[in-house]
Amino acid sequence: MLYHIYELNHAFISPLREMVGLNKRLIQSQYNPFPNTWASKNMLAACDLFESVTRRYGKPDWRISETEIKGQAVPVEIKRIWQKSFCNLLHFKRDVEVLDSVDPKAANDPKVLLVAPMSGHHATLLRQTVEAFLPDHDVYVTDWIDAREISVRVGRFDLNDYIDYLIDMLEFLGGGVNVVGICQPGPPILAAVSILSAHPCDFLPASMIFMGSPIDTRLSPTIPNEVAKERSYEWFKNNMIYTVPWPNRGVGRRVYPGFLQLGGFITMNQDKHIDAHSNYFDHLVEGDCDSVQKHREFYDEYLAVLDLTEEFYLQTIHDIFQEHLLPRNAFYHRDELVRPENVTQVRLMTVEGERDDISGVGQTQAAHDLCSGIPSDWRVDYVQPNVGHYGVFSGKRFRTEIQPEIRKFIRGISQK
Repeated sequence: MLYHIYELNHAFISPLREMVGLNKRLIQSQYNPFPNTWASKNMLAACDLFESVTRRYGKPDWRISETEIKGQAVPVEIKRIWQKSFCNLLHFKRDVEVLDSVDPKAANDPKVLLVAPMSGHHATLLRQTVEAFLPDHDVYVTDWIDAREISVRVGRFDLNDYIDYLIDMLEFLGGGVNVVGICQPGPPILAAVSILSAHPCDFLPASMIFMGSPIDTRLSPTIPNEVAKERSYEWFKNNMIYTVPWPNRGVGRRVYPGFLQLGGFITMNQDKHIDAHSNYFDHLVEGDCDSVQKHREFYDEYLAVLDLTEEFYLQTIHDIFQEHLLPRNAFYHRDELVRPENVTQVRLMTVEGERDDISGVGQTQAAHDLCSGIPSDWRVDYVQPNVGHYGVFSGKRFRTEIQPEIRKFIRGISQK
């Protein structure tokens, strides 16, 4: 019922949005004799603010068409190279001819598979991450598909299917890939590599790099971790799962709606978001175009959300956040016990933010204790001072401090 109310609310607001849009066009009209008055500027800002907080945000574009290598622009083409019902694998392919003329050695740059979080936002949330890796790496990204856009006839998708997808992608890309898990993918990546390491395999990744991942949420628990423990599994099943309504393609599918996840994100920092929109209004009135554009770019991404399948969400809540099966050595993938200690030929790096309020310090580091078979000189543990969760994979400190450390780690592997 909640999902239906959500859709009806959008339908109800549509006429109001049309009226506000008309009012906005009238104020901006060349026939308005008083366009620069205090009243006109405030009315125009109010119309813009109303539009921004009531519209439905679709999946953003990547907006990546080139990268810079040695001071020269190199065109980038985004190609879908692998596809299954719930995910596309994208290759950010740098132009071979231009690349060869700029730096002939770049053709042998290490492969990096960025596994985007399947936790409410689209993979485009990693735009800055991709941009930072592109100059020195051959970049691939998992592009998870919104569950409300997938017909129920396709079938289910749970955490075990997620792990199978990762294994299939690693096989498709071949051995020697550096797989980077950002937040949520940490546990399934570790499970996938552990399963592969337990059997003869010629496509093991060169390294696992976990960034702000909930490997063991018993350590430095944050508010989301505590909420997951305080509520029972049945509570999540009864209160967080809804049926996708018509006219979405996934009508009838049971999902954890993205708008609920977004509501949780906003509630955690409610004052911050209120201040941001208040400042946005002021900047509109003042005509501060740079600040207005930065606000729009951030919220166009932040407010664009996707739904997760019921089975994936509930299994993740139970196995990762409530029962901690992976760090307790009790996690099974299709009847096979996942043993991280079997990982001996894959290097490991963990990256955490000192102020991370989603995956606390220590939760990602736990991978080192679990992967006891990896030699100590094949491991790196890095904690970035003064950054929160999103600062681990985006922003200035990521570009100038974190990514160079990851680059050094990956390049060190490539040179051995």
